[in-house]
Amino acid sequence: MDRIWAPWRMTYIEGSNKPDGCIFCDFPEQDRDVELHILHRGERAFVILNAYPYTNGHLMVAPYRHGSDLDDLTVDELQEMMLLTRRCVNALKSAFGPDGFNIGMNMGHVAGAGIADHLHMHIVPRWNGDTNFMAVCGDVRVVPQNLSATYERLLGPFAKAGAGGEADA
Repeated sequence: MDRIWAPWRMTYIEGSNKPDGCIFCDFPEQDRDVELHILHRGERAFVILNAYPYTNGHLMVAPYRHGSDLDDLTVDELQEMMLLTRRCVNALKSAFGPDGFNIGMNMGHVAGAGIADHLHMHIVPRWNGDTNFMAVCGDVRVVPQNLSATYERLLGPFAKAGAGGEADA
């Protein structure tokens, strides 16, 4: 039997490297966008790479304001989140050329939210055949590029995706 090693996953599973507090509140307060993989800061929301992605380029859009329910957000926050989601899709299309996307929120722990107390939108690029025997048989995902390289690859396309009008949110 072949063994697949992904030792970084155990740290996440055991929670020993999970930051205290809320990353969606704490990370934007820091001036370390490259290190924290914050791709864009808007007026009411920001875009960040998922540190434990399902696929290469897995992005998240989160409001700065803490809240766990859609009713916690203002219309302006909701609008900016959707405009940033569109901008993420356009940047990912340009940078990686995926065949499709899964876009959505997991509200509450029972829905799969890893951070249930702060709403955030997932933008997951998908490719034909990206669900293969690894995920089915081994509950393993293969992400072919590290986060820093993905971040660098998305910077240019993300800036261009915002050029022109309302997509600049």
